[in-house]
Parts: sequence; structure tokens; C-alpha cells
Amino acid sequence: MIVQSIRNADKKINDIVFTVAKGDVEQTRTIMASVGKELDVLGVVVDEAVAKVSIVGAGMLGSPGMAARMFGALSAAGINIEVISTSEISVSCLVREERAKDAVNAIHAAFFRDDKSRL
Repeated sequence: MIVQSIRNADKKINDIVFTVAKGDVEQTRTIMASVGKELDVLGVVVDEAVAKVSIVGAGMLGSPGMAARMFGALSAAGINIEVISTSEISVSCLVREERAKDAVNAIHAAFFRDDKSRL
């Protein structure tokens, strides 16, 4: 997951968020500290207490409502979405790690209920 957003267009300040596997965090932290000095960044923040949950499927772009169903399921479960990333075949959200299992269960229930008419 890579997400870029403009924090301040006048000052040309952007935020870039990306995810790495938990086993790569320390190496990434070291690399980002070095790159951050080279590029004179305002700061590097590492948050290890998040988890990425995704829905994936070919043709999602042509199926309106998939993201809304996912977001609704997470909202109904009281799970805050911290970052959203979408592509033609996936929607991914960062949530707090301690709520990851709840998030997966809520999304699963929204997409794989016994009521097949929703699919």
C-alpha cells in the first residue's frame, strides 16, 4: 500500500504512507532515516500497531458499491479506518492492529452472508 497526499500545496509538503511486512520494519526504519536526511524531510513516523485488511477481486472497478459495503461493515463494527487505498482490483484499509480480527470478521460477514442475494 502506498498513499500520497498533499499536506500544504503552497509549501510543497506531501505526506507519503506505505506499508511493509512486520519483519521488514527495522530495515525500513534505518533506510528511511537515511533517505529522510538526504531529502530533508520533516520527519519519519513508524506505526507498528496497524494492520492492513483488503478486499480483492478481478472486476471490482466495474462493481459499484464494493468499497461502500466494506466501509459500512467496518463502521458498523466500530472500527476506524486510518488509511484507504484503492486500485482496479482491491480496496485496502489500515486499521488498529488490535481490531484486525474484528475487521476481517465484519468484512467477511458483509460479503459472505448466508443471504446470497447480496453477492
